[in-house]
Amino acid sequence: MVKLQKGRVLRVLAARPGFTELAVEVAGAEARAVNYDRLTGPVGPGDVVLLNTSAVALGLGSGGVHFVLAVLNGQERELEGPGHIMKMRYTPLQVRVLSVEEADSPHHEVMRAADSLGGAVVLVATLHSMLAPLCVALKAEEDCRVVFVMTDGAALPLAFSATVPALRERGLLDGTVTCGHAFGGDLEAVNVYSGLLAARHVLTADYVVVAMGPGIVGTGTPWGFTGVEQGEILNATAVLGGVPLAVPRVSFADPRERHQGISHHTLTALGRVCLVSCHLPLPRLAGARMERLWEQVRRHGLETRHRVSVEDGSGIGERLAQWGLKVTTMGRGPGEDPEFFEACAAAAVVARRCRRSE
Repeated sequence: MVKLQKGRVLRVLAARPGFTELAVEVAGAEARAVNYDRLTGPVGPGDVVLLNTSAVALGLGSGGVHFVLAVLNGQERELEGPGHIMKMRYTPLQVRVLSVEEADSPHHEVMRAADSLGGAVVLVATLHSMLAPLCVALKAEEDCRVVFVMTDGAALPLAFSATVPALRERGLLDGTVTCGHAFGGDLEAVNVYSGLLAARHVLTADYVVVAMGPGIVGTGTPWGFTGVEQGEILNATAVLGGVPLAVPRVSFADPRERHQGISHHTLTALGRVCLVSCHLPLPRLAGARMERLWEQVRRHGLETRHRVSVEDGSGIGERLAQWGLKVTTMGRGPGEDPEFFEACAAAAVVARRCRRSE
């Protein structure tokens, strides 16, 4: 069940392609709401809207806003756009897309022939907050094309991400592919395999960064988190002839023991799910913190399964600031959680090394 309430739009707070943030009146109080224009059409002040208010009622984090389900005083809408593939299939909000693989796609013949990544480096991350530091670090040393493949492990509309348009505006991200039930990228793909191939062969990526959208799901259990997909995507990368590179989730600022040092998310995905040997860069830390990372690597058998290296990821906070990017993970920026961001920069160091050796 979902919690549904009527509301009235007071004003538009912000807008970017496909995404409109609203101030709405609900039950006599003002609240924030999000409208996905591609799903529900344009909306403006005075419109009466039907809202899904479940996330606010549950007190969720990144998803803790109301979402417009319908504009009740709007006109009937015709089906628009090309394509015969539905995402969010068999739900009231299923949306029509033109998939990059389907017969009507201008890229159909390219995708028919695509069968290998040809040694392209694929950086597989677990959190959306890793995307910006990865892109900044990759672009810092060379002129290259970086493409983001967004999975359906968290937010499904790419428009929910404020990071992606900020990176595009600065020339730090060159293209996007949304795969599975995620939608709204430059290209739509049926699954992560074809999403990777589309990034390489259609968008001509030098580096592919794969991660979910904002809002990872976790339950505090060993297996109940959507970041477990990291191991599966690393496997897919190897199957397709790419270079699999795991971006570890590292933190010493997170108060939860399971996320101290190398997060249990990374340890589970790389120690239990990933069946291929991949690159695992660690940030170069001092003293007991570096010792903790190595202890975790050895205890979980990662040293014998993967190519573990220690790399210099320092300076990433300053680089993000130079680009005017304010990035946080769980509310913490580079100053509060430096190891998280340095792990991303360390991954970029290895990615560049792998590309040079092609």
